[in-house]
Amino acid sequence: MKTTLLKPEDYTRSPWKNGGGIFTDIADAHRAGAPTKDWNSLLWRFASTPIVTPGPFSYMPGIDRLQMVVRGRGLVLKAPGREFDERDPFTTVRFTGELEIVTELEAGPVEVVNLMARRGAAEIELLALMESGDRQLAAGTHLVYAACGGCSIRLDGEDFAITDGSTLRVELAEVSKLALVSGLAVLGSIQIVS
Repeated sequence: MKTTLLKPEDYTRSPWKNGGGIFTDIADAHRAGAPTKDWNSLLWRFASTPIVTPGPFSYMPGIDRLQMVVRGRGLVLKAPGREFDERDPFTTVRFTGELEIVTELEAGPVEVVNLMARRGAAEIELLALMESGDRQLAAGTHLVYAACGGCSIRLDGEDFAITDGSTLRVELAEVSKLALVSGLAVLGSIQIVS
């Protein structure tokens, strides 16, 4: 097990693919040997972003996306013939980057967390940890993000405190046990497909 505490000052900021806003890149991975780290070389990305006005989502062919509101409420994603309901915070929705999505804000601006992965390169999961209790983590990369105040977790018997806005990046070579001790955390899990 390898752990790295990522603090907000470690994060980078980049424009949305469509230029409509700015996201905070918390952690990502790109293809080995790629000449540049861009959308074409992206394997996965864990990021947060404010959505302050209704508008279109970026077109991201070949990318699978998970999203969760962590601040505010009332977000609805509209796609042709479909609706993704994120009105309540900490609800995860899954969609593909090819969908033509327009946001609807029913109660003002929100902040969301996104976990994106290149289809076929990685499997991803995104969930909110709001109650104590053990859960198994598979081998892979896991990101424990303190989205709404500090939190603490226990990982294979070792305690970790994560300050507000920080992320504990955990690299696991084998199955491990995670427990939320206090606070609320967002857990993003990535397994690279060989």
